Amino acid sequence: MVSEASSGAVLTIDLAALAANWQSLRDRLKGAECAGVVKADAYGLGLEPVARTLAAAGCRVFFVAHLEEGVALRAVLPRAEIHVLNGLLPGTAAEFAANRLIPVLNSLESIDAWRAFCRTRQSALAADIHVDTGMSRLGLPPEEVQTLAAEPARLDGVAPGYLMSHLACADEPGHPMNPGQLAAFVEIRRRLPLTRASLANSAGIFLGSGFHFDLARPGIAVYGGNPVPECPNPMAQVVRLQGKILQVRGVDTPQTVGYGATHRFAGPARIATIAVGYADGFLRSLGNAGCGFVGDIRAPVVGRVSMDLITLDVTAVPEAQCRPGSLVDLIGPHNDIDAVAGTAGTISYEILTGLGRRYHRRYVGGAD
Repeated sequence: MVSEASSGAVLTIDLAALAANWQSLRDRLKGAECAGVVKADAYGLGLEPVARTLAAAGCRVFFVAHLEEGVALRAVLPRAEIHVLNGLLPGTAAEFAANRLIPVLNSLESIDAWRAFCRTRQSALAADIHVDTGMSRLGLPPEEVQTLAAEPARLDGVAPGYLMSHLACADEPGHPMNPGQLAAFVEIRRRLPLTRASLANSAGIFLGSGFHFDLARPGIAVYGGNPVPECPNPMAQVVRLQGKILQVRGVDTPQTVGYGATHRFAGPARIATIAVGYADGFLRSLGNAGCGFVGDIRAPVVGRVSMDLITLDVTAVPEAQCRPGSLVDLIGPHNDIDAVAGTAGTISYEILTGLGRRYHRRYVGGAD
């Protein structure tokens, strides 16, 4: 943990807001269970505090991407149900079993390998079956679904988990992929011998109850990202990033700022240098485009984003509010993660998961 005094920025993570987001998503499901997706170090916010917060809020089913994430989560939550999305790599079955992790099986080959492992243990171990309904990424392709439907004995000796698929365009409610994938999933479910099903991600929850099935797997919405980009964000903001001012200086025409001299001053101005850069996850594409806020006053980024520094035009900010050590909101009440992502030409997932390790992290509102 970086101390607040020595850090160049403070990242505040509101665990009460995170728990409230999960509970609001759960309440939308009306009968389906709500999981918590905590892959990628809980979207960059810290696996242990996030997982403990979700468990205290009532979450009992968790999803991670990699086996090692599942092992780490098992150490935090000894009794949780943990599913591993990237599935069964060769030689890893014993580690899944030892840590009571449920693999998401993405191919006939992995189904056969898990079944063979269950036979060696003389025990039926749970696994999920992932079918591809249009992502063309992971999951059984149509020809393997057809084979499995014709040969259901391939699942003999395997304890059934969930039949799963993943929506490609759920954040675009009117996209024809959504009803197309739903119809394909319903048909596959009819043909395969698994009773429980899971399809909806964060945005999928908002597509309606027809997408909910038995379990939803929200991710970004739990962390404050907008699951319905065409509408106001229904989720509470979880993160606030405040950078420290290192220096304030006066400049005038024809001076420039930063690498490449990409910004030239047209008149007298004041520039604040902030101790955050692209090494901290403040993307380079925010150069001459992003902004910070000093209180309610917008301070635009001028010049390129450097590895460790950015420069803000604080001409409009009273001098008393701009001194070395003062904090500037880079992600905050006036510029949430979706707004920052939109300016950077990316998505809120990348902003969150890229938040650096040099920040002082302050957790507030937790159950502890």
